[in-house]
Amino acid sequence: MSFQAYLDTIENKTGLDADGLRKAAEANGLAENGKLKPGTKAGDVVAWLKAEHDLGHGHAMAVYALLSGKRKPGD
Repeated sequence: MSFQAYLDTIENKTGLDADGLRKAAEANGLAENGKLKPGTKAGDVVAWLKAEHDLGHGHAMAVYALLSGKRKPGD
């Protein structure tokens, strides 16, 4: 599965595209200006997405990759 396919599945499940995920992470205090705040761990992002959006570990890690800048939409 491509990274973009992960993002598409996440959007279908949550209604949040990449920008929406960034804004939601900011609203939850995990990100600032679309990027993770220093000290925010993958486990923090995974716990948030599992609790609030019922995402599995793999999809939550895709969001972590997005927020950390390791991957971008279209990859």
